[in-house]
Amino acid sequence: MELTLANAKVIIEHALAEQQKQGFKPMAIVVLGSGGGIRASESQDGTSLLRPKIAHGKAYGAYNLGIGSRALFERAKVEPFFIQAMNSLCDGALVPVPGGVLIRDKEGNLIGAVGITGDISDNDETCAVAGIEAAGFVADTGG
Repeated sequence: MELTLANAKVIIEHALAEQQKQGFKPMAIVVLGSGGGIRASESQDGTSLLRPKIAHGKAYGAYNLGIGSRALFERAKVEPFFIQAMNSLCDGALVPVPGGVLIRDKEGNLIGAVGITGDISDNDETCAVAGIEAAGFVADTGG
């Protein structure tokens, strides 16, 4: 199964609905499809200029290492040199904190990733999971 542009838009719509419902700070969202290419990206009014890059880094690291960024965060605590090396291999685009969530189909196949930033990392992750699940996919935080 492929993650379509329509799927990516549904993920963003529902992630932002969760952000609004919870009263979280403005967010930037990047949805990656197969191969790690950007399928869709949005930044709410009030986000800083760096937020889209941070969101991309959360999704990009999760997708390319095949584990949610929460797991990367935990690994960074015990193996900081590993994460530093991976960040180097990713040309500095790896952001190892919660908010980068893998998108899996019902069979467990990896089909993309979502990166969200703007509030605290746990809240970013909450919105990513809400968007992924609303689109009918399985969210994998790595936790």
